[in-house]
Amino acid sequence: MSRSLEGAWESLAQGRRLRPEEGVALLGEPDLFRLGAAADQVRRRLHPEGYVTFIRDRILNYTNVCITGCRFCAFHRPPGHPEAFVRSLEEIFPRIDAMEKVGGTTLFLQGGHNPELGIAFYEDLFAAVKSRYPHLYLHSLAASEVDHIATTSGLSLEETLLRLRRAGLDSLPGGGAELLVDEIRLRVSPRKISSERWLEVHQTAHRLGIESTATMVFGFGETPEQRIEHLERLRSLQDRTGGFRSFTHWSLSTRGTGLAATLPPGGVEYLRVLAVARLYLDNFRHLHSGWVTEGARLAQVALDFGADDLGSLLMEEMVLAATGVGYRYDSEEFVRLIRGAGRIPAVRNSRYEILEVLA
Repeated sequence: MSRSLEGAWESLAQGRRLRPEEGVALLGEPDLFRLGAAADQVRRRLHPEGYVTFIRDRILNYTNVCITGCRFCAFHRPPGHPEAFVRSLEEIFPRIDAMEKVGGTTLFLQGGHNPELGIAFYEDLFAAVKSRYPHLYLHSLAASEVDHIATTSGLSLEETLLRLRRAGLDSLPGGGAELLVDEIRLRVSPRKISSERWLEVHQTAHRLGIESTATMVFGFGETPEQRIEHLERLRSLQDRTGGFRSFTHWSLSTRGTGLAATLPPGGVEYLRVLAVARLYLDNFRHLHSGWVTEGARLAQVALDFGADDLGSLLMEEMVLAATGVGYRYDSEEFVRLIRGAGRIPAVRNSRYEILEVLA
């Protein structure tokens, strides 16, 4: 066992915060089950009630027009493409109605960097949704979308976020983080915002009282050091603001993208990254198990590797679906999965408040 790995286990035993080199060492821990048990111990301490939560919501892509052209995206279409769209309110409202019929509480609006959509479009959209559904929670717009709106509209980040909040925005999802390592970002999404800008958007939102979530995509050929760099940057911002509600990671899905020749990570790697994230992100309360890309069986195993939440039902998810990811589940399947893991299913809202325990 290396000195760094010994030091990592000693730090965990003594309740000390992991240093970056210790996080890197843990990514190389040969005993996967020891790693999982340590992460699960943290989960048990944070969530002794034994719940696994999930949320009923809907993801709705308001546009697929994007000029960024990320190599890992199969969803976007350039301006003027015959398959390009911008959803009208007449298309959006029935989708919200359908979500509410199954108990949905949150709308996740996401799109692309459409050069024709400025701040007025989003203000009108959010205000119309909130006027018709005042109880609905808007967890919408990735950091790169916020940056695009600000740039297109000639506004500061602060003014953009304030205007979006006044129009109805409640919180920001963590999309667009991918890996917060510019060496990777320049290779796979050179026209997207930098890691510093992504962090700046979230820090500004947190300062204005808009909470958010954090994400990570792995499998770009990054090193263990770069994975830990991503986690370190999230942990550092959380130290400063406390504005992240949760962390979700998923493996790269490449079918139909400019990275189709890239071999995606396997399930063991997914569990390893999850466990280390649970141990490293000591200031995050909630970690998700990623069924969207990993499927039900691995998501269930992940509940013993530090995860306490299954995330969203994600009605109408189209971005990952465009890469060939085909996993779809309903509430009943979530409940069976959670009970099969020996845990208690509970429905939550976007603030992680328990709405219903399904014991």
